[in-house]
Amino acid sequence: MYDVVIIGAGIGGLVCGCYLAKAGMKVLIVEQHHKPGGYCTSFKRRGVTFDAAAHSFGGYRYGILGRVFSDLKIEKRMNFTRFDPSDIVITPDCRISFWADLDKTIRELQKAFPDESKSIKEFFAFVLGPDPEAFSRRRSWTFKDLLNHFISDEKLKAIVSFPLFGNGGLPPSQMSALLGAQIFKQFILDGGYYPEGGMQALPDALSEIFKEHSGKMLFSRPVRKIRIKERKVSGVVLDNGDFIPARYVVSNCDARQTFLKLLGKRVVTHEFLDTINNMVLSLSMFILYLGIDKSANLSPPGSNVWLLFHYDLDKAYLSAKSGDFRNIAGYMVRTSPDKKAVLAFINTSFRSKNYWTLNKIKWTEALLRKLESEVFPGLSNHILHKEAATPYTLYRYTLNDKGAAYGWAGMPSQLAISGFRKPSFIQGLYLTGHWTTQGLGIPGVCYAGSDTSQMILRKEKHS
Repeated sequence: MYDVVIIGAGIGGLVCGCYLAKAGMKVLIVEQHHKPGGYCTSFKRRGVTFDAAAHSFGGYRYGILGRVFSDLKIEKRMNFTRFDPSDIVITPDCRISFWADLDKTIRELQKAFPDESKSIKEFFAFVLGPDPEAFSRRRSWTFKDLLNHFISDEKLKAIVSFPLFGNGGLPPSQMSALLGAQIFKQFILDGGYYPEGGMQALPDALSEIFKEHSGKMLFSRPVRKIRIKERKVSGVVLDNGDFIPARYVVSNCDARQTFLKLLGKRVVTHEFLDTINNMVLSLSMFILYLGIDKSANLSPPGSNVWLLFHYDLDKAYLSAKSGDFRNIAGYMVRTSPDKKAVLAFINTSFRSKNYWTLNKIKWTEALLRKLESEVFPGLSNHILHKEAATPYTLYRYTLNDKGAAYGWAGMPSQLAISGFRKPSFIQGLYLTGHWTTQGLGIPGVCYAGSDTSQMILRKEKHS
């Protein structure tokens, strides 16, 4: 009998498991993949390390990540560097860098948009401000509402928003102001951190910490069912039929899979089923991986370079949602710190397995042509390895519904929905990770993992 079984060894599940095991609970993490990390994994081809999806992290200074790293003493096991600038936005009219020195970033934006000098400073002050009430009063606002409150220039709004579009999959007109401000603060103003050896170093370090506190892990073992007895979890059933009893179950996997498949419609209330069935998934991604020789003329290693071709992000979202490659607004490209790999991605929709089987090569070559014509002239002459991940690839490795890159779409109506963290109709079941409607990216799932563990520990103390 385990105290807790955690389904999924993504960052949220690992952080939750580390805190619970550190507190003395008997914890098992069950993972369907053969390695930990979820979207935060790395793989090797011909001696070159590629990051599968997550390519850097943020929120170490301004967010929860610093506290989690300190609590779990992650810095003792993993070396990481902050690349500066963390992000560069290139448009038809200008090039803006986001630096570790906030004042330097503000000055660069003010130079490009002198008429907005005062509003730029006020916007940054608000986003970095310590007053949570300022956002709670604007819970229904979109990020566009927030931008409109400070900024008039439409081009400046698009430049500020495009990295958020890439990191959250929504245009400012649909993204929650609170979520957009979190992404901007943690990914852009405090982004660019990268572990030595690749992103896999983070889940590997968390796995070591978990095991040192007597935590157990099972890989290549999908969970088939969460077993319920008298409206209370009793454990999980694995794909091979093995039953593992537990007092608590924490799901770090897709919320639709958790409620509709692992629990089943007979267990979930009609009201909650209606909520889930009416919710909107985030977009997925098409990712290109290139192994290159060191003579290639590349972008600054370690910086996320955002190519923005036009300023209409609503149009960009519709193109991404429809899977229209010809009208994409732009994409992100990043050269690895060791200058051996290039990662480029665009947001897009899932479509179908058959579509991606038939069109994967076409999308790969189309994105490569864009990179060669717009960023790296002569790139084809330096490629040593080439492959791509489609939305179906993301689904296959993580089982996230339709390869959703960010869980639920981060709209104001889908922020912090009651019942996702701790469903009221089942005792002992908790959710964590980016499907909880309370944050995304590595900082967001670290928060969810940490907070879920504290909910269980408070319950234990109260009992």
